[in-house]
Amino acid sequence: MDFYWIKTNKIIKKLFSNQVWDIPNTENKVYLTFDDGPTPEVTEWVLTVLQKNKIKATFFCIGDNIRKYPALFQKVISEGHSVGNHTFNHLQGWKTTDKVYLENTSRCDEEIHNSDTNRLLSNIFRPPYGKIRLSQSAKLRKKGYKIIMWDVLSADFDTKISKEQCLENVIKNTTQGSIIVFHDSKKAFQNLEYALPRAIEFLKEKGFQFGKIV
Repeated sequence: MDFYWIKTNKIIKKLFSNQVWDIPNTENKVYLTFDDGPTPEVTEWVLTVLQKNKIKATFFCIGDNIRKYPALFQKVISEGHSVGNHTFNHLQGWKTTDKVYLENTSRCDEEIHNSDTNRLLSNIFRPPYGKIRLSQSAKLRKKGYKIIMWDVLSADFDTKISKEQCLENVIKNTTQGSIIVFHDSKKAFQNLEYALPRAIEFLKEKGFQFGKIV
């Protein structure tokens, strides 16, 4: 399995400062984000948890999933959450040419903005796996995208870790301004189902507020 950071190293943030790793603020806000949806049942469950807790979050969606489940995508929007581009086919940037990567991102963008209702949605982008070439990042930023990375990774996608470890990854590493990554995917659901409501409860008890990324 590839190595990944649970808490993103400050040196990495400094080296790649053109990408957004956290959002400093004075309101004690943190930012929940969900990658890889919309996914039937899983995304619906996430929306129910967020609604119950009166939280707005940010969903980085795969274009092909938007195409397959347009009503579910519209539900994310109608409930007041932000949505972002996660490529059409979940491409790994390091293994993809710039031309193919940008074309695939554009295909996802078309799915996101395919109605008048969606035309004013923000242009935020998260690279799948967090792997994007400097040239790809530069070209996307030139097109007006903000590249949103993360400060805290729950690692809910990792089937080799326990659901308790997934929760611990979040509650031990979240600080003011943290961008936290979960996944609304079937693969992640066993860890997500356990960790998300407990993480929200813990963060609320610690006085954190929740914001969405625009």
